[in-house]
Amino acid sequence: MTTPLQVTARLRTPVTEHDHVRGPVDAPVTIVEYADFQCRFCGLAYGELRELLRQRAETVRLVYRHFPISGMHPHAENAAEAAEAAGRRGRFWEMHDWLYEHQDQLDRVHLTLGVEQLGLPAAEMDAEVARQSHGDRVRLDFVGGIRSGVDATPTLFVNGVRHDGPVDLATLLVTVDTATG
Repeated sequence: MTTPLQVTARLRTPVTEHDHVRGPVDAPVTIVEYADFQCRFCGLAYGELRELLRQRAETVRLVYRHFPISGMHPHAENAAEAAEAAGRRGRFWEMHDWLYEHQDQLDRVHLTLGVEQLGLPAAEMDAEVARQSHGDRVRLDFVGGIRSGVDATPTLFVNGVRHDGPVDLATLLVTVDTATG
Protein backbone atom coordinates (compact mmCIF):
# COMPACT_ATOMS: atom_id res chain seq x y z
CA MET A 1 0.00 0.00 0.00
CA THR A 2 1.40 3.38 -0.94
CA THR A 3 0.86 6.54 1.04
CA PRO A 4 0.51 9.95 -0.53
CA LEU A 5 3.63 12.05 -0.50
CA GLN A 6 3.40 14.75 2.15
CA VAL A 7 4.00 18.14 0.57
CA THR A 8 5.11 20.94 2.86
CA ALA A 9 3.61 24.30 2.00
CA ARG A 10 6.07 27.13 1.59
CA LEU A 11 5.68 30.86 1.92
CA ARG A 12 5.38 32.27 -1.61
CA THR A 13 5.40 35.98 -0.76
CA PRO A 14 8.71 37.04 0.81
CA VAL A 15 8.85 39.41 3.76
CA THR A 16 9.50 43.00 2.67
CA GLU A 17 9.74 46.45 4.23
CA HIS A 18 5.99 46.82 3.62
CA ASP A 19 5.12 44.07 6.10
CA HIS A 20 4.12 44.66 9.73
CA VAL A 21 7.01 43.28 11.75
CA ARG A 22 7.67 42.86 15.48
CA GLY A 23 11.08 41.78 16.68
CA PRO A 24 14.65 42.18 15.46
CA VAL A 25 15.21 42.47 11.71
CA ASP A 26 18.12 40.04 11.94
CA ALA A 27 16.34 37.44 14.10
CA PRO A 28 17.27 33.88 13.12
CA VAL A 29 13.59 32.85 13.12
CA THR A 30 10.87 34.64 11.19
CA ILE A 31 7.26 33.67 11.81
CA VAL A 32 4.77 34.90 9.24
CA GLU A 33 1.21 34.75 10.57
CA TYR A 34 -1.84 34.88 8.32
CA ALA A 35 -4.74 35.76 10.59
CA ASP A 36 -8.25 37.15 10.95
CA PHE A 37 -8.98 39.59 13.79
CA GLN A 38 -12.40 38.05 14.45
CA CYS A 39 -11.25 34.40 14.45
CA ARG A 40 -11.27 33.03 17.99
CA PHE A 41 -8.38 30.66 17.19
CA CYS A 42 -6.33 33.66 16.05
CA GLY A 43 -7.25 35.31 19.34
CA LEU A 44 -5.81 32.33 21.21
CA ALA A 45 -2.71 32.35 19.00
CA TYR A 46 -2.27 36.08 19.72
CA GLY A 47 -1.59 35.36 23.39
CA GLU A 48 0.75 32.47 22.62
CA LEU A 49 2.73 34.47 20.04
CA ARG A 50 2.95 37.45 22.36
CA GLU A 51 4.47 35.26 25.07
CA LEU A 52 6.77 33.61 22.54
CA LEU A 53 8.07 37.03 21.51
CA ARG A 54 8.61 37.88 25.18
CA GLN A 55 10.53 34.68 25.87
CA ARG A 56 12.52 34.68 22.62
CA ALA A 57 12.87 38.44 22.11
CA GLU A 58 16.24 38.22 20.36
CA THR A 59 15.41 35.08 18.39
CA VAL A 60 12.03 35.70 16.77
CA ARG A 61 10.51 38.30 14.53
CA LEU A 62 6.80 38.12 13.83
CA VAL A 63 5.22 39.26 10.58
CA TYR A 64 1.46 39.82 10.54
CA ARG A 65 -0.55 39.40 7.35
CA HIS A 66 -4.28 39.79 6.89
CA PHE A 67 -6.47 36.83 5.99
CA PRO A 68 -10.01 37.96 6.83
CA ILE A 69 -12.58 35.24 6.29
CA SER A 70 -15.50 37.57 5.74
CA GLY A 71 -18.05 34.83 5.08
CA MET A 72 -17.63 33.58 8.64
CA HIS A 73 -16.50 36.77 10.34
CA PRO A 74 -18.52 39.81 9.24
CA HIS A 75 -16.33 42.32 11.09
CA ALA A 76 -12.95 40.91 10.03
CA GLU A 77 -12.55 43.07 6.94
CA ASN A 78 -13.31 46.33 8.79
CA ALA A 79 -10.95 45.29 11.59
CA ALA A 80 -8.18 44.71 9.04
CA GLU A 81 -8.94 48.12 7.48
CA ALA A 82 -8.78 49.77 10.92
CA ALA A 83 -5.43 48.12 11.61
CA GLU A 84 -4.09 49.40 8.29
CA ALA A 85 -5.46 52.89 8.94
CA ALA A 86 -3.63 52.86 12.28
CA GLY A 87 -0.55 51.49 10.52
CA ARG A 88 -0.59 54.44 8.14
CA ARG A 89 -0.12 56.53 11.28
CA GLY A 90 2.68 54.33 12.65
CA ARG A 91 0.41 52.57 15.17
CA PHE A 92 -0.41 49.22 13.54
CA TRP A 93 0.71 47.06 16.46
CA GLU A 94 -1.24 49.06 19.01
CA MET A 95 -4.41 48.64 16.96
CA HIS A 96 -3.57 44.97 16.33
CA ASP A 97 -3.32 44.35 20.07
CA TRP A 98 -6.52 46.27 20.81
CA LEU A 99 -8.42 44.27 18.18
CA TYR A 100 -7.33 40.93 19.62
CA GLU A 101 -7.94 42.04 23.18
CA HIS A 102 -11.47 43.16 22.23
CA GLN A 103 -12.45 40.46 19.73
CA ASP A 104 -16.05 40.51 20.86
CA GLN A 105 -16.27 44.25 20.11
CA LEU A 106 -15.36 44.60 16.45
CA ASP A 107 -18.54 46.24 15.17
CA ARG A 108 -18.22 49.81 13.80
CA VAL A 109 -19.27 51.53 17.05
CA HIS A 110 -16.75 49.63 19.16
CA LEU A 111 -14.01 50.01 16.54
CA THR A 112 -14.48 53.77 16.77
CA LEU A 113 -14.23 53.58 20.57
CA GLY A 114 -11.03 51.57 20.26
CA VAL A 115 -9.56 54.11 17.88
CA GLU A 116 -10.43 56.87 20.34
CA GLN A 117 -8.93 54.91 23.25
CA LEU A 118 -5.67 54.71 21.33
CA GLY A 119 -5.74 58.46 20.72
CA LEU A 120 -6.07 58.10 16.97
CA PRO A 121 -8.25 60.40 14.79
CA ALA A 122 -11.57 58.58 14.89
CA ALA A 123 -13.39 60.54 12.18
CA GLU A 124 -10.51 60.19 9.71
CA MET A 125 -10.06 56.50 10.38
CA ASP A 126 -13.81 55.80 10.26
CA ALA A 127 -13.90 57.43 6.83
CA GLU A 128 -10.92 55.35 5.64
CA VAL A 129 -12.55 52.13 6.87
CA ALA A 130 -15.90 53.07 5.26
CA ARG A 131 -14.14 53.78 1.93
CA GLN A 132 -12.03 50.62 2.28
CA SER A 133 -9.00 52.80 1.65
CA HIS A 134 -6.66 49.96 2.57
CA GLY A 135 -8.54 47.20 0.76
CA ASP A 136 -5.72 46.70 -1.75
CA ARG A 137 -3.26 46.00 1.05
CA VAL A 138 -5.63 43.56 2.78
CA ARG A 139 -6.33 41.77 -0.52
CA LEU A 140 -2.63 41.60 -1.35
CA ASP A 141 -1.98 39.81 1.96
CA PHE A 142 -4.97 37.51 1.36
CA VAL A 143 -3.86 36.57 -2.17
CA GLY A 144 -0.31 35.94 -0.91
CA GLY A 145 -1.81 33.61 1.68
CA ILE A 146 -3.80 31.72 -0.94
CA ARG A 147 -0.66 31.32 -3.08
CA SER A 148 1.15 29.96 -0.04
CA GLY A 149 -1.53 27.38 0.69
CA VAL A 150 -3.32 29.18 3.53
CA ASP A 151 -6.80 27.73 3.92
CA ALA A 152 -7.58 28.50 7.57
CA THR A 153 -6.60 30.92 10.29
CA PRO A 154 -4.26 31.20 11.96
CA THR A 155 -1.63 29.81 9.59
CA LEU A 156 2.01 30.24 10.54
CA PHE A 157 5.13 29.92 8.44
CA VAL A 158 8.38 29.42 10.33
CA ASN A 159 11.38 30.44 8.24
CA GLY A 160 9.26 30.04 5.14
CA VAL A 161 7.79 26.59 5.89
CA ARG A 162 4.20 26.15 7.04
CA HIS A 163 3.89 25.10 10.66
CA ASP A 164 1.21 22.44 10.73
CA GLY A 165 1.41 21.71 14.45
CA PRO A 166 -0.44 23.22 17.38
CA VAL A 167 -0.11 26.93 18.08
CA ASP A 168 0.47 26.64 21.81
CA LEU A 169 3.46 28.15 23.58
CA ALA A 170 5.22 24.86 24.35
CA THR A 171 5.06 23.72 20.71
CA LEU A 172 6.12 27.13 19.41
CA LEU A 173 9.11 27.24 21.78
CA VAL A 174 10.28 23.82 20.58
CA THR A 175 9.72 24.85 16.94
CA VAL A 176 11.73 28.05 17.39
CA ASP A 177 14.50 26.36 19.35
CA THR A 178 14.74 23.61 16.71
CA ALA A 179 14.91 26.20 13.94
CA THR A 180 17.81 27.95 15.66
CA GLY A 181 19.42 24.65 16.70
